[in-house]
Amino acid sequence: MSKSKKSSAVHRAKFLGRREFMACLSGLGFGSVVLSEALWAKVENSKDRKITKEMLAEAERLVGLEFTDKERELMIDGLNGRLKNYEQIRGISLDNSVAPAVQFNPIVSGVKPGGKQKTIKISKPERKKLTSDLEDVAFWTVTDLAGLIKSRKVSSVKLTKMYLERLKRYDDKLKCVISLTEELAFEQARRADKEIATGRYRGPLHGIPWGAKDLLAVKGYKTTWGAMPFKEQVLDYDASVVKRLEKAGAVLIAKLTLGALAMGDVWFGGKTRNPWNPEKGSSGSSAGPASATSAGLVGFSIGSETLGSIVSPCTVCGVTGLRPTFGRVSRYGAMALSWSMDKLGPICRSVEDCALVFHAIHGPDGLDPTVREDAAFNWDPTQSIKKLKIGYLKSDFEKDRKDEKWKANDLATLDKLRSIGLDLRVVELPDLPVGAMRLVLEVEAAAAFDELTRSNRDSLLVSQGKGSWPNIFRKARMVTAVEYIQANRLRTLLIKEMDKLMSDIDVYVAPSWVGNNLAMTNLSGHPTVVVPNGFNDKNEPTSITFTGRLFGETETLLVAKAYQDVSAIHTRHPAL
Repeated sequence: MSKSKKSSAVHRAKFLGRREFMACLSGLGFGSVVLSEALWAKVENSKDRKITKEMLAEAERLVGLEFTDKERELMIDGLNGRLKNYEQIRGISLDNSVAPAVQFNPIVSGVKPGGKQKTIKISKPERKKLTSDLEDVAFWTVTDLAGLIKSRKVSSVKLTKMYLERLKRYDDKLKCVISLTEELAFEQARRADKEIATGRYRGPLHGIPWGAKDLLAVKGYKTTWGAMPFKEQVLDYDASVVKRLEKAGAVLIAKLTLGALAMGDVWFGGKTRNPWNPEKGSSGSSAGPASATSAGLVGFSIGSETLGSIVSPCTVCGVTGLRPTFGRVSRYGAMALSWSMDKLGPICRSVEDCALVFHAIHGPDGLDPTVREDAAFNWDPTQSIKKLKIGYLKSDFEKDRKDEKWKANDLATLDKLRSIGLDLRVVELPDLPVGAMRLVLEVEAAAAFDELTRSNRDSLLVSQGKGSWPNIFRKARMVTAVEYIQANRLRTLLIKEMDKLMSDIDVYVAPSWVGNNLAMTNLSGHPTVVVPNGFNDKNEPTSITFTGRLFGETETLLVAKAYQDVSAIHTRHPAL
């Protein structure tokens, strides 16, 4: 090795950790591992491991700035002192459940959700007759299953047994299950049957088997987050959503897959499959909940969304999902990815099912401070939508697509809505750099999994490409705090612009995967309902989305239900 290369390596190593240092040597062409280790030992043992002006000059390029040599001289002592601060912070273990002392608020100043909570109403069951084969009800909606349970035509125990058997039978093909909660399920099912027999009916979810995305803590069972580093993790408490559903009488039968750390459909056990085409994945990150619900393996499920993790798998698997307003559902006991963007919501076989599940899980619990206390949710499926003002993103509907059949399905959706008497008005989204704001998610995710990166355990994750979490986490560490704050200030402008847009309409319709709508509404915190609206040439599902005002889930669900009632596409299911 030349003298100049040694000098350069030692200089760089003063600031780098061992892992980064070894990678740096490799990049400089140092082929000898022994020599590299020797150099590392020399630097590690030295007492002058400090930031220099030369290092600072190189670092400036990462943030697109350039300081003078005099300015660098002024900065050096403070930056070296800050390294000690970093060490102090990192010396305290921060669990994923610890949120930062700042909270995102999607509501424009002075606006209050309001509303008085009323008793929920439910449609009459459409299907009432049973055949000799109980599996014929596997694809029934919660509304129809509730009719069976309430009338005691079917016991919760029998329904639970049927769904568990289906989970076991089809999981080899779909890979949608991480853990079966069989013991807990039969305990809850027996309790439900006993209560219903004595006249204590809790409501439409009583006795209905459901599945939880495995980022929700369930006492006594592993909560793996779909990721190898957490494969054996057990959290000794129940997530608030799990408690709420237990209170409603629902029966938890499985913890379902998610893409590792809530991205995609690849987890430590493989790739979760799409029931309509098992050769393909089910998208993510709520991969298991969407796949299992589509395949008739659960009555309903709970997923989560940060940037499309309910909308995307529901689209691919042909099911219905609700991503609620940010601050509607407690995330206590759920893995944190982005504290200012994470949302929990139902994945079901119909819009009304989503309303029933959402009713059970929404509202404050005193444990997630972002949940509003003054936001009621009232559901009456007979309520008219004639007076609601409906918009549609005309430019997105007109954009060319690779899949022209999907575009045709979207345009047909508008025709269906007009056919039921809705007057659709053209609206357009704010013109803001939404893609640039994505760094908010990436920085918060890197903070949530800081220890995973620093410990090098991120190498245990299955996906290791440029677009995978390990690389995203590392890149996010190069984002300055100033740029993170600036992105959030842009987000404030987005919130105000979205408030102006929604002041003239109640709900707007948009293609699921076109333009900036999905990213923009996740950043602004607006609620979205995704429903199947047809099939492409390969007989794979397509979907459409309905987005409402903040805390406007009622109106959004009503419009989506009106479309679903006249289209009936949600009644089709895969032939496994």
